[in-house]
Amino acid sequence: MPSRLGRYAVRRRIGSGGFATVWLAYDEQLDSPVAVKVLADNWTEDQPVRQRFLEEGRFLRKVESPYVVTVYDAGELEDGRPYLVMSYADQGTLADRLEVEGVTPSQALEVVRQIGTGLQTLHERGVLHRDMKPANVLFRTVDGQVRAMVADLGLGKSLDMSSRLTMIGGTPSFVAPEQAQGEPLDPRADLYSLAAITYLLLTGTAPYSHASLTAAASPGPPPPLSSPVREFPPEVETVVTRGLAVDREERWPDIASYVAALTAALGPLVGPNTQPWLPIDPQLTQPGARPTPLSSYDPLPDPVPPRRTLRRVLWSLAALVAIVGGAGAGYAVAAQEPDDVGVSDSTGSLSVTVPETWDRSVAPDPWQPPRQKSDFPALSVGTSDDWASADDGQGVFLGILAGTDLPNQVPQHPECTDAGEPVMVSSAEGASVTVTYTGCPGGLTVERVVQITENRLLWVQVRSASSATANRVLDSVETHGYR
Repeated sequence: MPSRLGRYAVRRRIGSGGFATVWLAYDEQLDSPVAVKVLADNWTEDQPVRQRFLEEGRFLRKVESPYVVTVYDAGELEDGRPYLVMSYADQGTLADRLEVEGVTPSQALEVVRQIGTGLQTLHERGVLHRDMKPANVLFRTVDGQVRAMVADLGLGKSLDMSSRLTMIGGTPSFVAPEQAQGEPLDPRADLYSLAAITYLLLTGTAPYSHASLTAAASPGPPPPLSSPVREFPPEVETVVTRGLAVDREERWPDIASYVAALTAALGPLVGPNTQPWLPIDPQLTQPGARPTPLSSYDPLPDPVPPRRTLRRVLWSLAALVAIVGGAGAGYAVAAQEPDDVGVSDSTGSLSVTVPETWDRSVAPDPWQPPRQKSDFPALSVGTSDDWASADDGQGVFLGILAGTDLPNQVPQHPECTDAGEPVMVSSAEGASVTVTYTGCPGGLTVERVVQITENRLLWVQVRSASSATANRVLDSVETHGYR
């Protein structure tokens, strides 16, 4: 942990993602806590990422709203990394709250009102957010009351530039279909995301659980808002469903009209608003690091595992993304089947046990992960040189990468018909996230990311004709020299 960032004294780390780390710091001159967001060192020389980071600060400075995070200052560290000094949200995020407990309809309406006001102000200043989700709704104590604020404009875009958008981005379960398709955008894209958040607040479940932006591009109708557990008037269902319309022309014309309609529909159910609308959580203001939800991290890029004839993996990036990792340990070796063989990489850092029929193409040399300047241990074993792309290919790829946190989205596989829910494991011994894709050409594909040290990740991809074989291979993966 750095002792200072510019003139700000650092207290603790609040969280980190693919592009930046956020620190709780103290402005000694103004006697006030602040949040300092610093660009990750591995992106310092990447001019598009650096520009996007600085644009976030400029977008936020355009807005004078109590419901949008304020940028107080900006600067550059001695190593060249830019930083932004912003409002400190001492009451955490909406994602934090929803992990512990739900909210009442009255609280849900007030959250939507406040972040809706923030989004409407952004739009009036000519800025699209493009990534509204629970992790980007921050809570701050102001005069003894909790206030919701819109945060993280890392994907923000000027409205006058929206017709020239070339990068598809956003969080699949909350992104508007036209954004997932890469079309030009207007404020109704943020309105869609706000309606998805509304649905989550009222029901406790997001309207969609898309595993990829491809799925988000063509969603079906959401499940009914009302259930036997929690019923809502038909007027509420009509308002939210219209906000989630696939065709933007069928949505509400703007954020303000949507919030007004929701207030009118929910008003008779919730009654007059009482203060405090959301109780202050004293635990959130205590010193010491609190874990950042996995859902706040950026996704991994789609991979193309290495072929036997290549020293390094060739990557195809559909969007500008980052990879980060944390602390943990490797996997234990499982008992071998009679026809299984053990394979190791050229550095002796990785090993795996695979069926004998897979041992036809082995690439044991190091690779260079995307946007990283160093080589890391890697191992590819498969039925052919092109096992990762052949319809009947089977194999496993292991690769070490640098980073400090787990991602929330592993590489996507649109060639498969179904994507399982991410399985996240977190314990004192380490953490991992695993997604299994079924209905793939030749069987199934499993993606797994594992924490192996404080600053290293292990990425594993398995393609197999059977789940039993895939599980056996996954259980046999082991790292050496990282404990």
